[in-house]
Amino acid sequence: MKKPLITFKNFTFQYHSQAEPTLHNIDLTIYEGEKVLIVGPSGSGKSTFAQCINGLIPYSFEGEITGNVIIGEKELTKTSLFELSFDVGTVLQDTDGQFIGLTVGEDVAFALENDEVSQKKMKEEVERWTTVVGLKDFLSHRPQDLSGGQKQRVSMAGVLIDEAPILLFDEPLANLDPKAGKETIALIEDIHQKTETTILIIEHRLKDVLYRSVDRVIVFNDGRVVADMPADELLKTNILTEQGIREPLYITAMKYAGVDLEIVDFLATIEKVQAPKLKEQMEKWMNNQVHIPKPNALPPLLALQNVTYQYNRNDRYVLNDVSVTFNRGEMISIVGKNGAGKSTLSKAVCGFIRPQSGMMSWLGEDFTKFSIKERADKIGYVMQNPNQMISKKLIFEEVALGLTLKGIPEEEIKERVEKVLKICGLYSFRHWPISALSFGQKKRVTIAAILVLEPEMILLDEPTAGQDFKHYTEMMTFLEELNKMGVTIAMITHDMHLMLEYTDRALVLYDGNIIADTTPVKVLTDSKLVEQASLKETSLFTFAQHLGIEDPFLFTENFMTYDQEVRFK
Repeated sequence: MKKPLITFKNFTFQYHSQAEPTLHNIDLTIYEGEKVLIVGPSGSGKSTFAQCINGLIPYSFEGEITGNVIIGEKELTKTSLFELSFDVGTVLQDTDGQFIGLTVGEDVAFALENDEVSQKKMKEEVERWTTVVGLKDFLSHRPQDLSGGQKQRVSMAGVLIDEAPILLFDEPLANLDPKAGKETIALIEDIHQKTETTILIIEHRLKDVLYRSVDRVIVFNDGRVVADMPADELLKTNILTEQGIREPLYITAMKYAGVDLEIVDFLATIEKVQAPKLKEQMEKWMNNQVHIPKPNALPPLLALQNVTYQYNRNDRYVLNDVSVTFNRGEMISIVGKNGAGKSTLSKAVCGFIRPQSGMMSWLGEDFTKFSIKERADKIGYVMQNPNQMISKKLIFEEVALGLTLKGIPEEEIKERVEKVLKICGLYSFRHWPISALSFGQKKRVTIAAILVLEPEMILLDEPTAGQDFKHYTEMMTFLEELNKMGVTIAMITHDMHLMLEYTDRALVLYDGNIIADTTPVKVLTDSKLVEQASLKETSLFTFAQHLGIEDPFLFTENFMTYDQEVRFK
């Protein structure tokens, strides 16, 4: 029988600054060698739960504790943070905040330097663990110069080198493109198999983590454990949707088709899903769907012709002869791997960089002659990192800043700001300091600060990164409402579900070139395009192929049409 490694006994925790406990009466045991996925909406207590495991509670974040937590054989309240660091290694969501060394080699070696390990032994260990994570050839590179997926691997190697028996991953997929996300989950599984380490993964993207098997899924909400069961059993229930967590799309498709999930085997493993007459049932449902007529052509708003840009004269072209038109009132996704040129394209449009060649026009006018301020009146830009956009201390002040600078009357400012804060789920925090917010909440503040200005076009860089499904849905519903009013919405995203569910057109970038400009369904059912652009095939297409459905593309298209009808109702 496996040995208990992490034990919570009737554990309750309340931060000194809070009126109510964040965790309530937690009774839970995690065993040696398990791989456990922890999910829950924002504010559910899952991050606080993790901080009780790695010792940040009570040593960095103080509060009132009742009950007990035992890590290995150590009691949480009787063990120092230093001692716990030998038992638990944590890989943070924001990898940039975890780097210490000037090079990859130095960063990975940091823990061994603290332990005064000999140079010979240190070099051997650094080579060993950078080989495991696939970074052996990057030892002399600056961590900050690497892609998102590579940064994640540097952090992992820096934690693995300590050989702690417990590895805790805090939203490891939040800033990764789909392919890098798959590789990260595969690497975590490889580490789990080779080292028999106990692994805990906190993640919003449940479907992406289930790319590799887990022993259990623990669902948190309101500071309590709502469910603790194998993934196959959990997916047969409505627990995920009831708690505001997105279930895999192929599960939703089976529910729409009236499949009895109780008789389905291997539900969490898409390539193995099976049940009596499952194919026939799914095909019958598919053939009953009616196609919605295609929308009318929209008038052009912003046109780019042969735009080329390189950061330094001898570097590769980050934008290579790009020509594309954004139409008034459309909702468009811009996808591709990290470094494909997506953010550079948005910077060129907003005037933050000046392309070496090419033309831009806004409703027929030469857009290259517009100043950054003039462009900002037309196009609102929401950056990926909220910390780079925030300039005020309080939430209300930050969202109101643009209106204040425009000289809008105070009463109108109050009305417009409060309306946007309600839509973005921030109204109850309106007088809070921004420093007290999570990364996801800061993201919503920056989006609110742009939305309140009512631009004709909005460019959003990863608008839903770090958001739980509830806030994701609220944000996207609001963007849809703006879109219906004629505002053009363009979103740079790694979220393939967002692209499928909310946009009618997708631009795919690869090495500075637009290699596809088509519908999201066509993008995510084209295996060559998916591979080239580091995307991820939709689970609907994979599911249809696995069942042997004659036209997986039509199945995917029909599902998205039907799903949109259900949502709009």
